[in-house]
Amino acid sequence: MNTLLSIETRNAVLLKMAALLDSERAAIIKINKADLEAYNGEDISMYDRLKADDSKVNEMIASVKHLAAQRDPVGIERFSFKHDNGMQVYNKTASFGTVLIIYESRPDVTVEAAGIAFKSGNKILLKGGKESLRSNLKIVELWHQALKAHGASTDWVEYLQFNRTETQAFLENPTQKVDLIVPRGGERLIAFVKEHATCPVIISGRGNNFVYVHKEADQQIALDVIINAKTTKISACNALDKVLIDKNLPNKEAFIKTLISKLKESKIKILGDEAISKFDDVEAIQSDDIWYKEFLDYKIAMAEIDSNEDTIAMINKYSGGHSSSIITKNNEVAKVFMENVDTAAVYHNASTRFTDGGQLGLGGELAISTDKLHQRGPIGLEHLVTNKWYVHGNGQIR
Repeated sequence: MNTLLSIETRNAVLLKMAALLDSERAAIIKINKADLEAYNGEDISMYDRLKADDSKVNEMIASVKHLAAQRDPVGIERFSFKHDNGMQVYNKTASFGTVLIIYESRPDVTVEAAGIAFKSGNKILLKGGKESLRSNLKIVELWHQALKAHGASTDWVEYLQFNRTETQAFLENPTQKVDLIVPRGGERLIAFVKEHATCPVIISGRGNNFVYVHKEADQQIALDVIINAKTTKISACNALDKVLIDKNLPNKEAFIKTLISKLKESKIKILGDEAISKFDDVEAIQSDDIWYKEFLDYKIAMAEIDSNEDTIAMINKYSGGHSSSIITKNNEVAKVFMENVDTAAVYHNASTRFTDGGQLGLGGELAISTDKLHQRGPIGLEHLVTNKWYVHGNGQIR
């Protein structure tokens, strides 16, 4: 078992990692190009996530520097109690131990997720996708250099070069202790991990996010939010897939026409219910199953809806439990929506694209959980810990 490293050592390793990412920038980009060239490019969102260009390397450096500047998430007192018999009782945060991160295509996860887990005092096992193997191995090599530079064992960050069969075998019967598994990727990956894992799994589920344009919406805000949430990053789990428009929206027809033309400018394919499919450039929805789907593509589904209550019911039935937004000037209506929609993040007059650890003030994230235990939404440093009871006595017996 690895003994917990002091916070000074953990921070020094993170800062060394930042320096190495910078000095090895050209090598990382070059190796990543080989991964990109080897990828068959069938999935545009996968290709986008696989790329490690100059700006992506800058993000990696910023994330580890930011982690080094954060307070130690381990050993924070959450509760204290003085027993009648004189015992002093504390509950404090503690690291999980070993965290396994299973992910697809994203070399930045090898930096950011490993960094968050490491700063939280955990040993990290990384199982990346085959499409990013070269990039990942290069980054892990840098982690090992950073650890060695501060006298820490390279065991703290380990890369598992397993194929699917070996991964399944490891999940079902780990050859070393694993305390928590975090899968980052599509629904197939998450289902695979859930099916075979023998320890707790943080579920980072599908997005399938909704925006509701209430009849009292500021229509310019509605247009801005929908275009931003849909078009800025197709591959993001916080991207928008569904738009519900209040039947009683004033100048509804003009609003819908403007929205369609703006979506068309960004080459978005539009699917509509009976009311929306009457407009030009909209394809009729063939089956209600479409409302369950996360697109991760240049595609959006739109419908008219009767009320806030109907909207809440529809989102709670179909969404992935990730993010939803209401556009309205009516604070009371927004409050009802936000309290009753069952998603990890709820927005009023803002884009769903902010469901992200960095954007919500956590500095970074390991994943975005659509589970309710033990943390919901972005999983940051503060959440990658468990807790432990510390009880100090002087001979008390019960």
